[in-house]
Amino acid sequence: MENTKKHNLWLTLCGIIVTLVGILVTILGYQLNQDGEITSQDTVLFIGYFLVMAGILLLLNGLFRLFFKTRTVEYTRSERARRLAFAALFAALSYIGFQYFRFDITVGSEKTAFHLGNTFVMLAALFLGGTWGGLSGAIGLTLADFTSGYVTSAPKTFFLKLCIGLIVGLVAHTIFHINHVQGAKKTTRAALVASICGIAFNIVADPLVGYFYKKYLFGLPQDIATTLAKLSFLTTTVNAVLSVAAAVLLYSALRPALEKSGLSVKGA
Repeated sequence: MENTKKHNLWLTLCGIIVTLVGILVTILGYQLNQDGEITSQDTVLFIGYFLVMAGILLLLNGLFRLFFKTRTVEYTRSERARRLAFAALFAALSYIGFQYFRFDITVGSEKTAFHLGNTFVMLAALFLGGTWGGLSGAIGLTLADFTSGYVTSAPKTFFLKLCIGLIVGLVAHTIFHINHVQGAKKTTRAALVASICGIAFNIVADPLVGYFYKKYLFGLPQDIATTLAKLSFLTTTVNAVLSVAAAVLLYSALRPALEKSGLSVKGA
């Protein structure tokens, strides 16, 4: 119990430190910006945004664990190594799902896309739990943004994809206790409901956050920001249907195989 409390205190402290560093990097980014216009070339600025969002999420996670009782799952050293390996795998798959299975739609200097990256965010959360799954998916898709011309969307991507993972993990592991569910139909139902809850959040939040992000942070004209929000809603909805179907099918197929081979991991 004492070790858990120390871990949560360290998590909270790390959140504070990362947030402060992010604020300082953001201020530096604004000072380096010469023309007053934020573009994809302002890498330092976007790293600052990314650190601020990551720090706030770490801080909130630490505070939640400190003040609310959460179920602690004990892992052996081999289980920790396996979880880390799975998290890295899902981060890579999220990256590939966006980078190589993407169809871009351009509006002026901005763009949105159809892609399969969200599939692996949800799949990671179903196998690893909300925190590990959400972080692995968020990191993979954020790196994809940085390397595919979507650098201006990277901070927003990290926040939204982490939230998808947290919601899917909460529903799957806290409400349905999916690791203990027996039977293909019950497992599929739990995975489906959890995935729908996570992606429903994204359908609403992605265009809404994107609108304010583009309009007030980047100063885009309202008509362009509105058009991007509408396109984002369309692409997010199509992505949602494909991603949920793929995630549930993959989970239903992979879980029995992993359990049979002894490679399954505990979600949390």
